[in-house]
Amino acid sequence: MSNLKSTIEGLARDFATSIIHALRAASIDELTDVSDAGRRGRGARAASAVVEVAGRKRGRGGRLGRRSPADIAQVVDEIVALLEKNPEGLRAEQIREALACQAKELPRPLADALAAGRISKSGQKRATTYFAGGKADAGAGKRRGRRKRAA
Repeated sequence: MSNLKSTIEGLARDFATSIIHALRAASIDELTDVSDAGRRGRGARAASAVVEVAGRKRGRGGRLGRRSPADIAQVVDEIVALLEKNPEGLRAEQIREALACQAKELPRPLADALAAGRISKSGQKRATTYFAGGKADAGAGKRRGRRKRAA
């Protein structure tokens, strides 16, 4: 039995070594062609499960395709430009409607814009209002005076 085991292990090791050498010798174009051919070979069901939404592909589960940092930066620029046109601020729902994007697409660009200091926010949860730059401070001060007093 140990002879069979050692024979199988030797064959597996040789096979793995051969695959690694083939991959190292292949060009990027060859690797891309092989991976694209594998995607096309999955059948009509998988191909029909991919839906194009606003220029982005998404699979059956509704998960959006991965966005590049440039795509996210472009959305951040669009959000900042929109908020500059609306000095009274906008809620996330209003931003989403104005930019015609899905709710799933907005949290990352909003978080990046907030972290970079390009926009600011006031409020919590659905009452959060976003402003261009640091304009949220004026509205936030008004709300602080409305606290209930302890008896």
